[in-house]
Amino acid sequence: MQIAILPARGGSKRIPRKNILPFGGQPMISWPISAALQSGLFDHVVVSTDDDEIAGVAEAAGAVAPFRRPAHLSDDMSPARGVINHAIEQIEALHGRAVQTVCCIYATAALITPEDLLAARAILAGDPDARFVFAAASYPHPVQRAMTMRADGGVEMLFGEHAKTRSQDLAETFHDAGMFYWGRRDAFMDNHPMFSPVSYPYIIPRERAQDIDTVEDWVFAEALLRLRLGQEVDRPS
Repeated sequence: MQIAILPARGGSKRIPRKNILPFGGQPMISWPISAALQSGLFDHVVVSTDDDEIAGVAEAAGAVAPFRRPAHLSDDMSPARGVINHAIEQIEALHGRAVQTVCCIYATAALITPEDLLAARAILAGDPDARFVFAAASYPHPVQRAMTMRADGGVEMLFGEHAKTRSQDLAETFHDAGMFYWGRRDAFMDNHPMFSPVSYPYIIPRERAQDIDTVEDWVFAEALLRLRLGQEVDRPS
């Protein structure tokens, strides 16, 4: 089996209930569910949640939520890997079949497209030694020129050796976009590190690499969605 897993717990703190708040006229979680379904890649699009309301919204959008996540995997400190591995075990037990590949898609990845999932899956399939493929975006400025604020109010460079290096001579750097993570079943279950020489980035445009942790993030992400769709979208009250 090839499955998508969307972790979506009910206790989000910074934006309460953000997984199912209206975003662009639809519940937030419906956007990544729709992308997963439209890709045609998955035997099951599974939402892992501890919350019956979230489960109902997810099922209305076309996903399945056949189990509830236990409490020890549903608090602020719960590691994503534990949630994914629990979902793999549950789906294998329910269907009596082994999972081969998994894509963990975050419930707030509203700017994801079916084409992203297809292209990233092709990278994983193209190298039998690859364990993971994850969405990544380039930093807009060279991280080698980063600075920190000192206690006395002054600044100092994190990498002082690059104080006089021209920006164009510095290697481009990337960060995890926090959207999705393709992987082989055993790589997840054996707790291999997500970022290693056998993990590959799928580069997305920076304008679609938007975390949604604050109200300001939410407003900006909706503006990006509006630009992508070329139309007005509704804003939640």
